[in-house]
Amino acid sequence: MASEQEVSNKQVVLKYYAVGSPKESDLEIRDSKITLKLPEDSNDASILLKNLYLSCDPYMRDRMSANDRPTYLESFTPHGSAISGYGVSEVVESRHPKFKTGDLVWGFTGWEEYSLLTSPQQSQSLFKIEHTDVPLSYYTGILGMTGMTAYAGFYEVARPKKGDYVYVSAAAGAVGQLVGQFAKLAGCYVVGSAGSKEKVDLLTTKFGFDAAFNYKEEQDFDAALKKYFPEGIDIYFENVGGKMLDAVLLNMRLNGRISVCGLISQYNLAESEGIHNLSYLLTKALRMEGFFVTSYYHLYEKYLDMILPHIKEGTISYVEDVAEGLESAPSALISLFSGKNVGKQVIAVAHK
Repeated sequence: MASEQEVSNKQVVLKYYAVGSPKESDLEIRDSKITLKLPEDSNDASILLKNLYLSCDPYMRDRMSANDRPTYLESFTPHGSAISGYGVSEVVESRHPKFKTGDLVWGFTGWEEYSLLTSPQQSQSLFKIEHTDVPLSYYTGILGMTGMTAYAGFYEVARPKKGDYVYVSAAAGAVGQLVGQFAKLAGCYVVGSAGSKEKVDLLTTKFGFDAAFNYKEEQDFDAALKKYFPEGIDIYFENVGGKMLDAVLLNMRLNGRISVCGLISQYNLAESEGIHNLSYLLTKALRMEGFFVTSYYHLYEKYLDMILPHIKEGTISYVEDVAEGLESAPSALISLFSGKNVGKQVIAVAHK
């Protein structure tokens, strides 16, 4: 009987630790098998999931390296189990009291067609999806971890005030596109930077940024920021680090806030670039703060109350870049680090 329930379970596995810029060949698709029934000795935290959508996120680059320094997430293991990340799934079977067969959830799962979660830590990371009148893929982004990152990093960490001057780097990415729109909702002036004409046009025409520029066309970041912020910057939503952060520090206003969400310009470097203008943290009374989005998940219901009406009324725009099939996962993830994607990079494993 059990053999009749055994099905193919394709998985994305790390083949080699990435050195420098990650390559598709650092990952591989592996064929495996799984029984679509929980083992009889399963504990009450066990859940069997069918994965529908997977989320490509910048933090995953660090997990592709052999890290010898402290980090908040362990590295993936070459030739080990499927790599993991955020996704949207359907519950196939559950021993967990909060979930039942047929429930839709978002949270941490394996990059594979089916995932078996057995630890309380894994099952506690799942959120039951109650609102299904929006695209399910949105729960990899605007209605999931990505949206909460933008919400917490902007409203809770940066603490905007009406009239603030806001700068967002990597502004056409999954988080940046939302932060810019949140800034407009808060009555701020917002400028974004991105790496192509297509993305720059998107920022002003679709996402409502007041202005935008292509950082690849700027020889002098300090001069560019002075052009767009002649009176200085109150809030910098940091996604890139490096030379851009150095230039921003020169242009921050007194009591400015820097919300550090990511440092994507540094992820592929053997040695991170140093920052030379940290003295401005003192002389301008600046606050620069990193954050874990998981520390703000208790605000998720409050966030849904805010964001869902905007999605349904069309007052918040959201762009996805969807790759079809698990086989497309390696190229989709790697495209994230070369800037090829536009908006939130998603992998559609199966459609519901």
